[in-house]
Amino acid sequence: MTTLPAPDPSLVRQYLVLTKPRVTQLAVFCAVIGMFLASPGMPDLGLVVAGTVGIWLLAAAAFAINCLIEQEIDAKMARTARRATARGTITNTQVLVFSGVLGGLGMLVLYHLVNPLTMWLTFATFVGYAIIYTIILKPRTPQNIVIGGLSGAMPPALGWACIANAVPAEAWVLVLIIFIWTPPHFWALALYRDNDYAKSGLPMLTITHGNQFTRLHILLYSLVLFASTLLPFMIRMSGPLYLACAVVLSGTFVLYAWRLYKDYSDALARKLFRFSILYLALVFGALLVDHWVMLAL
Repeated sequence: MTTLPAPDPSLVRQYLVLTKPRVTQLAVFCAVIGMFLASPGMPDLGLVVAGTVGIWLLAAAAFAINCLIEQEIDAKMARTARRATARGTITNTQVLVFSGVLGGLGMLVLYHLVNPLTMWLTFATFVGYAIIYTIILKPRTPQNIVIGGLSGAMPPALGWACIANAVPAEAWVLVLIIFIWTPPHFWALALYRDNDYAKSGLPMLTITHGNQFTRLHILLYSLVLFASTLLPFMIRMSGPLYLACAVVLSGTFVLYAWRLYKDYSDALARKLFRFSILYLALVFGALLVDHWVMLAL
């Protein structure tokens, strides 16, 4: 009996995959939290909607460019081989036009419906991720995730700028949390996908320095992450509710990292990676709930 090949996903879905929707959703979620934390009360919902749309469009455009630049690398990796750019089902010109339209619309929305500061910060983030990280850092240094992590950490500052038209110290504390969270999050993925990264030729830490060295760094970063999540309480940006959530969540993160360091398995690395996504969402969610509780008191 002849097995028919699986049909290609719809063209719309192929374009959607290029925007890395799950990653985009988490980034936009953190930006929205920044919007609500920037306001002493309920923020202007018009600015929230416009800011969310504009940031999403520019983030999606950056991810599409990332897929275009890394199409040969993606073709070598099982996790990314089915992307339209890797398979050649969408041409380079089409991706450039797609990204240009998304990015252009995003900049127009942010400039005219939010404020120029947010547009320029978001555009700088686009350049940092799509150009500096993807082209310069990622193929050249095993510290690519660490150095390039600033671009991925910017959403809370972008959201704060949407509402306040400024980026105060409190916003940068949120950026710091994501910046420190990024390396252990991605290194956990790299540990159980090391064969893929070896094929890709990218100098990921797992390939250049080995499994045990990477696990040690995950543990060390998890400890620094624990400390960084205490900063909102220490600067009186949040209250006891957030502090309790941060201690429990960060303690769990450290426990996963310790177990991974002491007794490695792919299954445990996968659990840490998945937990790290939930962790970031819950930490930022706790900040928002605590903010509302403090306003109500």
